[in-house]
Amino acid sequence: MSTTAIERVPLASTITFTKDEMTVALVDGRRISLPLAWFPRLASASPEQLDNFELLGDGEGIHWPDLDEDLSVAGFLK
Repeated sequence: MSTTAIERVPLASTITFTKDEMTVALVDGRRISLPLAWFPRLASASPEQLDNFELLGDGEGIHWPDLDEDLSVAGFLK
């Protein structure tokens, strides 16, 4: 009998920012820290624009309406 691993979609629960970094907390307890320099629109945004985000779906993605930026949480892990 064979078994297969079930892939789970990573879901964001909260997002925080420092001057140079975005940290995404996942619902499973992991944290992903990414340099803002990887995302030019985010890197040049004001703190207010960064804080104005929406979680898409159940946390599968993040949308910043002021910046017209959409990012997938799964993409952060690739």
